[in-house]
Amino acid sequence: MNSPQACPVTGVEKILLATDRSEYSEGAVRETINFAKRCSSRLYAMSVLETNPEFETIGSKFFEKEEKEAQHYLDSVKVRARSEGVMCDTELLEGEEPYRSIVNAAVEKNVDMIVIGRRGRRGLAKLLIGEVASKVIGHAPCKVLVVPRAAVITYQNILVATDGSTHANAAVQEAIVIAKRCGSHLIVLTALRDGSELDEGKNRVNQAVEFAHATGVEAEAITPLGRSHDVIVETAGGRGVDLIVMGTYGKTGVQKILMGARRKRS
Repeated sequence: MNSPQACPVTGVEKILLATDRSEYSEGAVRETINFAKRCSSRLYAMSVLETNPEFETIGSKFFEKEEKEAQHYLDSVKVRARSEGVMCDTELLEGEEPYRSIVNAAVEKNVDMIVIGRRGRRGLAKLLIGEVASKVIGHAPCKVLVVPRAAVITYQNILVATDGSTHANAAVQEAIVIAKRCGSHLIVLTALRDGSELDEGKNRVNQAVEFAHATGVEAEAITPLGRSHDVIVETAGGRGVDLIVMGTYGKTGVQKILMGARRKRS
């Protein structure tokens, strides 16, 4: 049984919602508020006005208009959050590279998780998350939750992808904790480039499944052939996966988790 009222992730006292104020951020806004409510987390909602030398020629009035609209948007997010009983502060920043502003804010506020919307459809990073989100994940000091626009995060079926690395093992452990707290079914996946990797891949996922079973989590192992991003996306869609959990090396080698919600509203 799913436990809809349980906080799925432990130790998430502070959450940073990074929004670009576009339609792609709506899912992230909605689900962050829901997540913060379930976990009794403090919420920081932020947006970055991307600075550009062209603003100097366009004029200050254009930038002032964008700044006013951005602050109005953040204020509306605060109202939505507080209507659900979630403490929320907002911050509007300027910067040439939005991901740096997001990461710096996460460090300054010592948040436990960053939530960001997903956009983009090409390449591994863009297929799963988007360019800015990809850079945030690579530099973030904490967990990162990526939410597609139409996604509704539930926890009935969780997919964790592993390549046997230290960071992937951290993702497996995190996925098991989430599944345990939420009564989820766990799918452990290792993508194989060819048949020569079958024994090693099976051993890897079977060990993870055994560990999950030992903690009381229902789990299964799969070792499909193909490129990792292809089989992850195909499996998530074909199996009705609600959440993808992956480890990432990032730029600093810090162990952290990427979670992408997949389920859409019916």
